[in-house]
Amino acid sequence: MKAVFAVSVLFASVAAPALPAQDPVYPPGVTKEIHASIERGLEWLARNQGNDGCWRNSGGYGSYPAAMTGLAGMALIAGGSTPTRGKHYEAVRRAVAFLKKNADGGTGVISVPAEEGRSMYGHGFATLFLASVYGMEEDVREQEKLKRVLDKAVGLISSAQSSAGGWIYTPDSNSDEGSVTVTQIQALRACRMAGIVVDKKTIDRAVDYIKKCQNGDGSIRYSLNSGGDGRPAITAAGVAVLYNAGMYDDQPFVDKAVQYCKKSIQITVDNTGHHYYTHLYWGQALYQRGGSDWTDYYAKKAAWLLRQQKKDGSWEGDGVGSVYGTAIALTILQLPYSYAPIFQR
Repeated sequence: MKAVFAVSVLFASVAAPALPAQDPVYPPGVTKEIHASIERGLEWLARNQGNDGCWRNSGGYGSYPAAMTGLAGMALIAGGSTPTRGKHYEAVRRAVAFLKKNADGGTGVISVPAEEGRSMYGHGFATLFLASVYGMEEDVREQEKLKRVLDKAVGLISSAQSSAGGWIYTPDSNSDEGSVTVTQIQALRACRMAGIVVDKKTIDRAVDYIKKCQNGDGSIRYSLNSGGDGRPAITAAGVAVLYNAGMYDDQPFVDKAVQYCKKSIQITVDNTGHHYYTHLYWGQALYQRGGSDWTDYYAKKAAWLLRQQKKDGSWEGDGVGSVYGTAIALTILQLPYSYAPIFQR
């Protein structure tokens, strides 16, 4: 026995050393530093979720709980969390519950009326988020509840579309402007991707609206009837949703809009007055394009965002607030992970 024990000890002493832990493999462009920044941002969002499951903005533009919850929720699922899995699944689940609770069973609008005078922004971002998690929900009963909310949400968007094909801040105004319009188009696209029935004519009319708002230089102006110069932020948003709708650079009006954005949008300087908003969409558009345009953009934009991140993990965006800035910064940084269906190539 002593001999056997001695041999065992000998073999144990000369056994190969344990292999060192390998570094995680990140998507192209993502570095260890970017990943760490993302993790700190996600932790900040999770810590700052309200007891009722929502996020409220603290800036000077109002709290907008439905809009902020939709944006923050998208950032969480872009990080790989779902209603049942992932590091922040509980935060996702609570956000879903909050938005379902605040979905009007009659009109279908998802909003907190006392805090959101302009309900269509919140409705659009909330619908985008709920549609994105719909296919991730593993509980059949919860999925059925979500489907009922989304069916009504789509109905509200369709009925609120103006005669020109766009949308504006409230659902009963029969008017339109670009930023609200792109929010609704992307929400409808996410619903279609999730299997929710959406009338194709509604999307076609909306895409036609964006095309009609284009100026000769490729820019997209504030609204169909506003005239004047186009706006880089609206143009970037227009390109992103046109890509979502399956329209690419082989169509002249898309290519003209892209070329305008390339000339007019700076990566590290706010020359639009809505820097985070602009890059929320311009980042998506360039990720869809891929190639050197995306590679060069992401390296520069990520470096800039890491410099802007606060010690607590948050970002302040466009003077709107930390929830807004953090959600958008995380969405841009996490595009290479391609977890959220609407952001996938």
